[in-house]
Amino acid sequence: MTTRSIEPVPIAKPILDEREVEAVRRVILSGWVTQGPEVAAFERDFAAYVRAPHACAVSNCTTALHLALLAVGVGAGDEVITVSHSFIATANAVRYCGAIPVFIDIEAATYTMDPALIEAAITPCTKAILCVHQLGMPCDLARILEIGRRRGIPVIEDAACAIGSEILWNGRWEKIGQPHGDIACFSFHPRKVITTGDGGMITTANAEFDRKFRLWRQHSMSVPDTVRHGAREVIFESYPEVGFNFRMTDMQAAVGRIQLTRLNDILAERRRTAAHYASRLSRIEGVTPPSEPSWARTNWQSYCVELPAACDQRSVMQRMLDDGVSTRRGVMNSHLEAPYRAAAAQTNLPVSERAQIRGVILPLSPGMTIEQVDEICDRFAAAVR
Repeated sequence: MTTRSIEPVPIAKPILDEREVEAVRRVILSGWVTQGPEVAAFERDFAAYVRAPHACAVSNCTTALHLALLAVGVGAGDEVITVSHSFIATANAVRYCGAIPVFIDIEAATYTMDPALIEAAITPCTKAILCVHQLGMPCDLARILEIGRRRGIPVIEDAACAIGSEILWNGRWEKIGQPHGDIACFSFHPRKVITTGDGGMITTANAEFDRKFRLWRQHSMSVPDTVRHGAREVIFESYPEVGFNFRMTDMQAAVGRIQLTRLNDILAERRRTAAHYASRLSRIEGVTPPSEPSWARTNWQSYCVELPAACDQRSVMQRMLDDGVSTRRGVMNSHLEAPYRAAAAQTNLPVSERAQIRGVILPLSPGMTIEQVDEICDRFAAAVR
C-alpha cells in the first residue's frame, strides 16, 4: 500500500466563497428566484466579456447545443458533421433533433476537429458543422469557417470548455464566443473554468437566432414573465409553437456574475500552473504534454497528457489514485458507446481512439501551489515508470 505524503488532490475544484453566497442570498430575499432580472444582467455581462451582440442564458450547455442546432434548421434525417472525441452531450444534442451525427477524426496536436476531413464528409444531407473547442483548446476556426461559408453550411461552436480561450483573428486576439461561427455554446458546470452549479450560455451575432432561443427556452411563451410582471394591464400569453423548459434561475445567474469578475485572475493562475506542468512533464521520457498552436490561447480547462504507447492507462491512473491524486482518462469517444456504436460501425477514427486510451488528465485548479504540481509530477513520473 502506497503511503500518501500529500493531501488528496481533486481533478478540479471551483472557486466559490462568501461573495457568491451573498449574491444568492440577495436574490432569495428579493422574491424573484427563477429566470428574471438577474439572468438578464448576467447575459449582458457575458455578452460584454466575449464581445458578442447577443447572449442567451439556458439551463446547461446540452440544451444550448440543442437550441443552436434547431435554430439553423437541423431536423429529422439531416446530418451534422462533428467529432466523436467529445463528451457524449455533443452527439446527443444532434440526436435530440432527429438528425445523424457524422463523426470525423481530430488533429493529434490539439484534440480538435481536423478541418482536412470535413469536405469528404459533406453530403446533400449535411445541415451543420458542429466543432468542439476540446478541453478549452480552440479548434482551427479559420479553416472550418472557410469550408462552411464556401459550402453554405452553418458552423456551431461547442465551446462548453472554452470561456476565456482566444484565437488570433485578423491580426488580433479575440475571445471564443465573440462569435466567429454562427453560434457558440458554453457550459457553467462545476468542472468548467467558471460555474453557476450548472447552466449554459448561447452567443450569436444573429438577432433572429437569439429571438428563437429566448422563445424556445421558456415553452415558446409569447410574453416573458418579466414583461407580464411589470405590465399595468392584464396580458394573456399564447404558445405559438412547441418549446422547452430550458431556463436558468436568477440564483445561478447571480453566482455567474460574481464568477465573471474572477475570470481574468482564474485564467492567469491556470496558465501559470499549465506552464509549470509543461516544464516538469517534458523531463519524463515518452510523455507528451499538450501545447498551443501559435494562433490559439487556451484557458487550460483541463490538462491532458499523452502516455507512452507501452503504458497501461488504467494502471497509471490507479497508481495516482493510490497516491491521493485524482486523474481522468482522455476524452471519451461517442462512437464507442452503445447508442452510437452500430451507426458508426464503419467509422475510422484512429487519432480519436488513441487520444482516449493514451490520454490522462491531471489536476488543474486555481489555488494549486507549485509544490503541489511538483509532487503530482513526481508521482506521475513514478507511475509511468
